Amino acid sequence: MSTRPALPDQLIPENMRPLMQSIAEASIGLARLIARNGIEHKLGAEADATNAGGDSQKALDVWADEHFAAAVRKGGVRYYASEEQDHVVTLAETGDWALAIDPLDGSSNIDTNVSIGTIFSIFPAEATADASFLRPMTEQVGAGYVIYGPQTALVVTLGQGVQRYALDLDLGVFVLVEPQVSIPAESNEFAVNASNYRHWPKPIRAYVDDCVAGVDGPRGKNFNMRWIASLVAEAHRIFARGGVFLYPADDRKGYERGRLRLLYECAPIAFLCAQAGGGATDGTDPILSMRCQTLHQRTPFIFGTKAKVARIAAYHDMPEIESALFGRRGLFRS
Repeated sequence: MSTRPALPDQLIPENMRPLMQSIAEASIGLARLIARNGIEHKLGAEADATNAGGDSQKALDVWADEHFAAAVRKGGVRYYASEEQDHVVTLAETGDWALAIDPLDGSSNIDTNVSIGTIFSIFPAEATADASFLRPMTEQVGAGYVIYGPQTALVVTLGQGVQRYALDLDLGVFVLVEPQVSIPAESNEFAVNASNYRHWPKPIRAYVDDCVAGVDGPRGKNFNMRWIASLVAEAHRIFARGGVFLYPADDRKGYERGRLRLLYECAPIAFLCAQAGGGATDGTDPILSMRCQTLHQRTPFIFGTKAKVARIAAYHDMPEIESALFGRRGLFRS
């Protein structure tokens, strides 16, 4: 085992180094466990429980939650808010930080060997647990995700751009491989679960119709659709290749305000997008303009290349106009 720090320090503010080192160390431990799925344990087994949002938990969900809570306790975290917990956990009576975390995003994919991940958001700790998390999302001071796939990578912002680190398996440490990540300004990809088309609001259907119409439609070019059903994997592709991800609200029970959580998933990805030159909205309003009202609050979520996110917001501004009219009017041709 290497005696080097789990994460290089040169781009991390001194006051945040213990926290970021604890997150990196916990991620390396989780990556090792995932790589051995099925050898000692069946990590995709049901845990006979559901999380605070009503989703069934896998054995690895529970382990990852406990693993990160124990690790970040040593990193100066006072309050720990997890998608897997009903309430905020107070880890210490003092500490500078409040950490919101989805310890294992995409856990339904554990046994299929599809990339899964960890998403986190960092806030300054306030006097109470509620005040630490129920606040404007602009008050994040850090955010990131770890993707466990063919390569384990940490993508993080501490408010000064976005950095990408790759796990060196031989040394057991993260190595800085991209000091400034930027979402590409052009892409012909969009990601959405098209099986829910009939449930979507008209603006989302109009946008997807125009993309699917390809060279014969108002956009005048062909597009590729992607859908992995792992938010971290979708985000990682967008940060590498551009494009847009859509998880809109729809008319199914329980999906009226979308399905993804503002605090644990959407806000940290939105902060990363903003720092990498992209955009993130609920379809009309920026995610970072929102204030978290409840720990497990849900929101529609659209993020990616800035121009594409803005385009979808424009469709919402004119919901009664049929999609073909966008082409005839000469709007949004890019």
